Amino acid sequence: MTSRVLVVDDDRAVRFTLRAILEEHDDIDVVEAPDGVAGLAVVRDAGADLVISDLRMPGLDGMGLLAQIGALPGAPPVIVITAHGDERTAVEAMKAGALDYFAKPFDPDEISRVVLRTLGQQRLAAENLRLRGELALSRGMVFTSEAMRRVAERVARVAPRDVTVLLTGESGTGKELVARALVESSPRAGRPFVKFNAAALPRELAEAELFGHLRGAFTGADRPRRGLFREADGGTLLLDEIGELDLSVQAALLRVLQEREIRPVGSDKSEKVDVRVIAATHKDLVAMVRTGEFREDLFYRLNVVPLHLPALRERPEDVLPLARHFAERAARRYGLGEVRLTPALEATLTARPWPGNVRELENVVERLVVFATGPVLDVDPLVFDDGGGATEAPPLKEQVARFEKGLITEALARSGGNQSEAARQLGVNRATLLDKLARYGLR
Repeated sequence: MTSRVLVVDDDRAVRFTLRAILEEHDDIDVVEAPDGVAGLAVVRDAGADLVISDLRMPGLDGMGLLAQIGALPGAPPVIVITAHGDERTAVEAMKAGALDYFAKPFDPDEISRVVLRTLGQQRLAAENLRLRGELALSRGMVFTSEAMRRVAERVARVAPRDVTVLLTGESGTGKELVARALVESSPRAGRPFVKFNAAALPRELAEAELFGHLRGAFTGADRPRRGLFREADGGTLLLDEIGELDLSVQAALLRVLQEREIRPVGSDKSEKVDVRVIAATHKDLVAMVRTGEFREDLFYRLNVVPLHLPALRERPEDVLPLARHFAERAARRYGLGEVRLTPALEATLTARPWPGNVRELENVVERLVVFATGPVLDVDPLVFDDGGGATEAPPLKEQVARFEKGLITEALARSGGNQSEAARQLGVNRATLLDKLARYGLR
């Protein structure tokens, strides 16, 4: 893993010396900047793992650069270089957040040791975050397929970086779970994670929901609202179903992403916000850009890191692990014992196209558990139709009856057919149990 070190100094000879010292190590890549303004642009646009900056430079000096870098999310550490005898300024820089300082002329071995130690600590922290990313994704999702392993790897790589991510994929593929994994394995873990569904609100309310509003800003605004961007300040905002956002709200959102500040509806003042944005959609935004339904400039602002979730039919090896997981979870929820799937059911589940993806599979398996009359789950005509799709669920009364019948059957099996013991396990008297046995044809 190569680390990027940015050297900022108006003296070309100093930049050359530092490059020669640091690039003796194969895992260090040195980038140069002749002044603070150029250095800040490098950090903002390309990023850096470590910055080494002179303090005295024309224009934006080292102290100013230190302050500007420190205000950025995920700011890299900064080592400052001072002129001989200027230790007081160096102390001020340390108080302002500098990692260390060296006086000119500096000792090459000493500066090399500090840089290597700092980069080593960063790599260890990055590895810990990577492992947290894989753990976070596997905690929320069940998968064995290579396609989802690639998604997990990308989550692990992207999560520690404070960049905008665009999640794409069909409905029901788990985009919100991936967004949560990105948050939990990022430096913003433990900070606010706020979700906004663009399809849930009309245009008039979406802007106020996102950016807040003043009292009286519009009809019905009888009290001020902070807005979701302010609620997410310091954390992450998930913009779900972003393809549904009205064009006028898209323009306002673009300004926020560009300027990192919001203006509540009805206000003439802007406020800075520090929010990482994750957007998600099941729509083809590229096609929407071509038809004018989605702003091209906003698309490129959101599509910094694209992350596509494959449909379930594209990873059939995940169907059975998911089905078993959902069956166990549903059995626990309904107070049943261990359940298992028959080979016929497994073949049926694997062969289906699952247009509703993981969400559809979960619903079907839960219905199978609800309708089951024992611990074995098999192909059930009440759940599957001949066309390969799930039928509409029967009325609630019928579902409850089937569930109750299953509980009674299991209690009788556990008690060896002893009706009094089965009634005790079910928490009913024997007369009630006999009545239900007659009703369900179990006598």
